[in-house]
Amino acid sequence: MNAPRLLVTGGAGFIGGAIVTAALEHGWSVRVLDSLRSDVHGALPLVDPRVDVIVGDVTDPGVVAVALREIDLVCHQAAKVGLGVDFSDAPDYVRSNEVGTAVLLAAMTAAGIDRLVLASSMVVYGEGSFRGSRGPARPGPRRAADLTAGVYDPVDEVTGERLEPALTTEEDPLDPRNVYAATKLAQEYLASAWARATGGRVAALRYHNVYGPGMPQNTPYAGVASLFRSALERGEAPRVFEDGAQRRDFVHVADIASANLAALDWTGVSPASTFRAFNVGSGTVHTIGDLAEALSRASGGPDPVVTGEFRLGDVRHITASSERIRVELGWSPTVTFERGVAEFATAPLRAAVRR
Repeated sequence: MNAPRLLVTGGAGFIGGAIVTAALEHGWSVRVLDSLRSDVHGALPLVDPRVDVIVGDVTDPGVVAVALREIDLVCHQAAKVGLGVDFSDAPDYVRSNEVGTAVLLAAMTAAGIDRLVLASSMVVYGEGSFRGSRGPARPGPRRAADLTAGVYDPVDEVTGERLEPALTTEEDPLDPRNVYAATKLAQEYLASAWARATGGRVAALRYHNVYGPGMPQNTPYAGVASLFRSALERGEAPRVFEDGAQRRDFVHVADIASANLAALDWTGVSPASTFRAFNVGSGTVHTIGDLAEALSRASGGPDPVVTGEFRLGDVRHITASSERIRVELGWSPTVTFERGVAEFATAPLRAAVRR
């Protein structure tokens, strides 16, 4: 049997690059479509010479049609990520994430390609799941006045009691609370509509906090792991917002790559199941403060500074149950937090982006 022919959109990026490496190690034939945007790539990334690279934007139908020639499977990683600078970023998020996905899906239909893995995100949930004395709870958006007063944890609006965070499952309500989150959920809806219309199969992977070697540095769109690591690279203390007790699931990029390969082999849980979402996390809960402290300790850098600052679009706690992907796809993470952070503390980062 011939090796699968895989297209990875955004394949020159942090996560896309890890997926490309994993696919090559499995003997797959890989093509990359990447725009090489300067606000993502500080310098031209190194791409394995075995990879067929097409430089172009996923919103360009002509370029996408060329990229899909003789392709069997598509792994869609191309997206504008992060919370953004302010709402003026909204048109670029919508164009990059929503329009780009629509163009890709239309071109896949024309090319007769019926299998897609979509990079989604934990941000589609908004706040994670909580429990109180009255049972499961889904708190509303946090208020600026509470955050300014140092009241960070959600409370039951009836009893006033502090809610206890719980693991979020794929069946929990979706509640995107910023522009990026709204566009990630829109990508899922577009992919689900495509699957129903064409009979295609989509696995949407809701990544949790991804970190690892090759993360971009010094970009306003980077995740917290990259921001902490970049600060330490400059000899500065990581700056931790709020009180540092925000709960997250930090998952290594190598595990994200293996989850994508497992999802590309997914055939659906029933003939009618053409779209399926999967949480992808490490299965262990740590705080943002834990990450900052571990990185500082492993790199021999200055201790983190807890600032009390906040961003209104951030959520307090979001950690996932990854039971579905373990059971249905047979996937499990292999990189522990301790090993992954120790490696990441001194691993090379991508070149700083141009401002």
